[in-house]
Formats: sequence, C-alpha cells, structure tokens
Amino acid sequence: MSPRERFEKLLKKLPHEHHSFFARPHATRRQFFRNVLSGVSGFYLAQAFAPSEARAAGSATPKGTAKNAIFLFLRGAPSHVDTFDFKNLPGVTPADFAPETFNGVTIPMGLLGNTSRVMDKIAIVRSGLAWARAHPLSQTWMQIGRNPTSAAGRIAPHIGSVVAIEKEPERRPDQVFPTFLALNSAGAPGAGYFPVAYGPFKTTPTGVGLANTNHPSGRQRFDARWELLQQMDGNLRGAESPFGRQAIGMGALYDNARRLMFNPAVTQAFSYTEEESARYGNTAFGNAVLTARKAIEADQGTRFIQVTLNGWDHHGTIYSNAPAPQRNIYNQTAVFDPAFAALIEDLETAGKLDETLIVVCGEFGRTPGQLSSGRQGRDHYLQMFYVFAGGGVKGGTVIGVTNDEGGRGPGSFTIDPGWSMLRDIRPEDVEATIYSALGIDWTTVRTDDPLGRGFYYVPLSEEEVYAPIHELWG
Repeated sequence: MSPRERFEKLLKKLPHEHHSFFARPHATRRQFFRNVLSGVSGFYLAQAFAPSEARAAGSATPKGTAKNAIFLFLRGAPSHVDTFDFKNLPGVTPADFAPETFNGVTIPMGLLGNTSRVMDKIAIVRSGLAWARAHPLSQTWMQIGRNPTSAAGRIAPHIGSVVAIEKEPERRPDQVFPTFLALNSAGAPGAGYFPVAYGPFKTTPTGVGLANTNHPSGRQRFDARWELLQQMDGNLRGAESPFGRQAIGMGALYDNARRLMFNPAVTQAFSYTEEESARYGNTAFGNAVLTARKAIEADQGTRFIQVTLNGWDHHGTIYSNAPAPQRNIYNQTAVFDPAFAALIEDLETAGKLDETLIVVCGEFGRTPGQLSSGRQGRDHYLQMFYVFAGGGVKGGTVIGVTNDEGGRGPGSFTIDPGWSMLRDIRPEDVEATIYSALGIDWTTVRTDDPLGRGFYYVPLSEEEVYAPIHELWG
C-alpha cells in the first residue's frame, strides 16, 4: 500500500477528527471552538502530573541539522497565488507586481523585491493543504500540529512547548532566556498539559530592553524583597512543595523571571538601534523579527521563537494600493518582505543560518483565479504554501505543483505533491519537519498525559501517516 493510499484509508477512519465537525454551520463551529479553548488548559494544569515517560512509536531518524527554529506566522491566511505560488493571470494580476524569474521561480518584485535577494536560500512548498477554512480553528491547528477539537488537541501544547521540554536537558547553567519566545504573538496557544514553565514567553519588543526587568527602586531593594519572599513562602513553591506540580511550576517561573532581572545580556538582546529597525522595515513585525535574530545570536537558551504578523484576511480590495492602515496585499508584503530578507541575510552573516530553521506560513490560502465579484478580494481556500530556510535546508528548492491558477488537480490531491508521501503536505507534516530538523524524534509518545491515552508529538505516529518533508534537504 502506497503512502497516499494508507493516508486516504486512515482518513476514512477519522470522521470525528476531520469530517463531522466541518459539517456544522460556520458560526456554530466558531463558537464551539472558542468554548473548547476557554479554560481547558487551566483545568489540566491543575491535575496531577505524572513523571515524564516517553517512547518512540515508530522508526525515525531525525535530521538534527538545526539548533533553533524561528516560526514566522502570517495570521489571516496570505494569498499563495500572489506570493510564493505566484500566478501571473492576464487581466487579473496588477502590472506593478512586476514579476521576475530567478532560477525557474517567478516572484512579484513589486511585493517581494527584498526576498528576491535570498531566493537561493529558501525552499518553497506549494503542495500545502489545510484541514479547514475557519480562521481560529486552523490557526491553532497550525501551531499545535493537530485538530484542536479532538481529545488530544484540547490538551495539546504548542509545537514550541514540545521543543522546550525536549531541549531543557541541553540548557547550560549560564543560559537565562526562555526556551520558547513568542513575539507579537499574544494569541499563541500555551503549554497545554505540559508544565507551565514550558509555555511561550510572550512579549512585544520595544527596542529598549525587556519590560519589567529593572525594579524602579533599584537592584538592592529588589534583592531584599526577593529574599523576604523566599523566607515567607519559598518552600511552598520549592521542589518538595505540598501543593504539587502547579506550585512547583510557579516556583520555576519565579526563578526563571529572577534570572532575567538586571541582566545585561537581556538588555542587549532586546534592544536595537533606529538603523537596525530601519533595515527590518521599521515596523512592529520587523522589530520582532530583529529581536528574534538577536535572541538567537545571544545563545542564552532560546530554541524556538514565534513571530506573528496579523492582517492577511483579504476578502476585499486585495489589490488596492491605498496606504496603511488599510489591509491589502501591498501593505502586508511591505511589512513582511524587508524583515524576512534581512533575517536570512543577517543570520548568515553571523554564522547562525545553517543552525536555525526558519518556517513561514499562514493557516490556509486564498481562492485562486479571478477576484471575488463585488468585494474584489480572495476568500478562504485550503491550498497553501510553506516556506523554509536555514537549518541545512537546500535553497532554491520548490516542492509541489498546482494548476495554472494555483488550485488543485484532478481528484483530491495537488497535481504533483513533489515528495515521497505522494499527497498534499499537511500541518502535521510541517510539525514533524520542525522536530526532525531539531533532532527530535517526531514519533515520540508520552505516557504522562492526563487522558491516559498517550500523547503523540505528531498524531498517528504508530501508523506513519505523517512525515517530515526530508526532500527539503535535497
């Protein structure tokens, strides 16, 4: 049985995972999704947490080519046919997109002119396919690598939290940064059922250091208050706390936060000059990408960084060139393009690109072909792109082929998926790819989950349904 046939067979076994939910009205799905997420993680954090046990559910050989990962999440679903699966459609595509071809890959210079400088460093996957066209659902799916409405999905940690718990043993005593940073990513999922210490450290860079890491009364006064706190109730949060895992986790958060206080390494990594900001586009997103680069270069323990850029939901006037704050394809790419190119170039200059995997994607794509009548935009569409760079990924690579408009071929699969599994590439495959690049066995199953079912890093690992896109490495 081929990988594609095995995938289709197993998909039919999972109506509760991938079919019945999406038959509900959109508003019902949205409300259900919000209800599911509200409070569920807090409930499981309060439960008893058994000692960690893990085993491999399959036979995996991770690539292990990267030490770090930076995930640039384009929230709102960018149009693939106007960006990384560009289609120059007569009478549709604006002339000022000015497409040019680099080693067989055509990109719109009017939108991604800076990215053209690093085309030889990036790999583009065009056979990506989302599971759903609902924003909240698919956004969370992309960040946890599974259906958020499934039993496991309701307790699942962010991909970055899995990286954090796996890489914790590798931390040096002198490293003080959080393992998982979430910049401009207030809506990112948390640690799920994992200890809260492995959740995302969420912050918005301001260029003048990390907020609240200098006490207004000075270090001496802060140290005195810290010592008083430890004398009063430090034992309640210590390793032998009578209140269990949740209290111990809070104690770890206190200790980690303490190490960030009055720390020159923190101030340096979270500060930047006006010149540096200008190179990255002088935007909130660009500043966050710049901070991500500086955090990686600091080598202070951060291994996974997410940076989110909102505003890609272009149902109307996608080709309007009205200035910001109007959301159109021009304004969005003007924010993304300089930051993305500068990140790759500067990591390479610093000797960090080969050890840092960069992943770029949204939660799904947008309708190909003609614009929608009336609103002149593009609506939700399952076909999507993923972009990879660094971490040993072979630049100048394109995986997958769509039809002339950017849609799918006959049947239910992309015209040419372009990889060994002979099917579309799903979010779970991207999750497995990130783990493989970082040297993590993506078939790992943990037996410490509160459901007692075993928590798989990548769903259905024992069936080998999903797999890393190892073709990215040539």
